[in-house]
Amino acid sequence: MTEDTRTATGVQIAALPLRWDDKGALRVLMVTSRGTGRWIMPKGWRMDVKKPWRTAEIEALEEAGALGRVGTAPIGRYRYDKILDNGTALPCVVEVFPMLVERLKRDWKERRQRKRRWFKARAAARRVDEPDLAALLLELADKPRKRPEIRALRKAS
Repeated sequence: MTEDTRTATGVQIAALPLRWDDKGALRVLMVTSRGTGRWIMPKGWRMDVKKPWRTAEIEALEEAGALGRVGTAPIGRYRYDKILDNGTALPCVVEVFPMLVERLKRDWKERRQRKRRWFKARAAARRVDEPDLAALLLELADKPRKRPEIRALRKAS
């Protein structure tokens, strides 16, 4: 699949890196975008011959230095307009795959281009620009352990 084919489809893949803190509260790892510095999830175009959850795993490593287990079922989707290099807006749908983070690398590919930070789900929802992503994060704030996508990941540990 060429870059033109990927961008023509407007479908991206994201990882939603998660962990529970010492008090049992869910935390979400967010990164800043390279262009505007706004808070986002690690995401990118689907890669050739990769399962979508493998793409999410690669994006989490490259953009956030996060290592862990990624679920094979999306936890949700959101929409946003990606501004391309030529200035046009491409409507995108992002499939989001949950990831239980096992560790963070000190040195990762995009560490000089991005910041990373753990947030509670509600705080992360307040910091993102995309309404659909904010709604997905708010859904996670209440009883995240009951979500089947997260339960499946936790059982595998």
